[in-house]
Amino acid sequence: MAETVSGMPAYQPPKARHLFEPHRLLLMAVFAAIVFCAAWFMRWDWLPKYQWRLAAGVWQTLLLLFSTAFFGFLLAVPIGLVQVTGPRLLAWPAKIFCTIIRGTPLLLQLWLLYYGLGSLFAQYPEIRSSFLWPYLRQAWPYGFAALMLSFAAYEGEVMRGAFAGVPKGELEAARAFGMSRLTMFRRIWLPRAIHRALPTLTGETVLQLKSTPLVATITVVDVYAVISKVRQDTYLTYEPLLLLALIYLCLTGLLVMAFRFLENRIPTRGA
Repeated sequence: MAETVSGMPAYQPPKARHLFEPHRLLLMAVFAAIVFCAAWFMRWDWLPKYQWRLAAGVWQTLLLLFSTAFFGFLLAVPIGLVQVTGPRLLAWPAKIFCTIIRGTPLLLQLWLLYYGLGSLFAQYPEIRSSFLWPYLRQAWPYGFAALMLSFAAYEGEVMRGAFAGVPKGELEAARAFGMSRLTMFRRIWLPRAIHRALPTLTGETVLQLKSTPLVATITVVDVYAVISKVRQDTYLTYEPLLLLALIYLCLTGLLVMAFRFLENRIPTRGA
């Protein structure tokens, strides 16, 4: 066994676990039995009729997920930064925003935007006659806004901790090299903070995916809304819900794999 200079044994990385371990074989057998029973004993004759609606619903879900996560993260960066650097005139509103959004249910925020703000816009003739009214009278802008603000609040707190956790010595070294504050932020502080926050960002994005079905309550047709329509038309309960669970399980697995690939390409461990 290799030894270090101090006489302590050198670190040996753990061996990769084999795919065909007993407990994994048992889980695969249980999963195969569930799939067989679902395919053999349940009704799936309705699936060809709704396949294109389901595809459109999945597309709507993914569009909401990636757009709200992208713009929410862009908003989360300044929210987290001002809580670390100040000034207090901006730090306190950022803290209050995060506290309110994180302390209230997302469904409540969604309904306040759609039923509250949406009905308020309708009372002003100037807004109804503007070019924005064809969009403001629809449900998806309010669903987008609620999901984006929720993601920004949660990820803003993550970025606050990530910015505060970057070693000060690295920032001082950047100043010693004569970097301006903007260059230091762009080349040192922000990349290091994103590296530290990336594992947590994976979980937040998965939670964002699981939050998208709430937009169906304000008539946005995502994959959950399509499954609800299938249940109303066919009077089936278990088959549509099992398909919905499988869809979300597959989407979650793809998201986790994408982030794991990104984490392996970027040295986040030990950052």
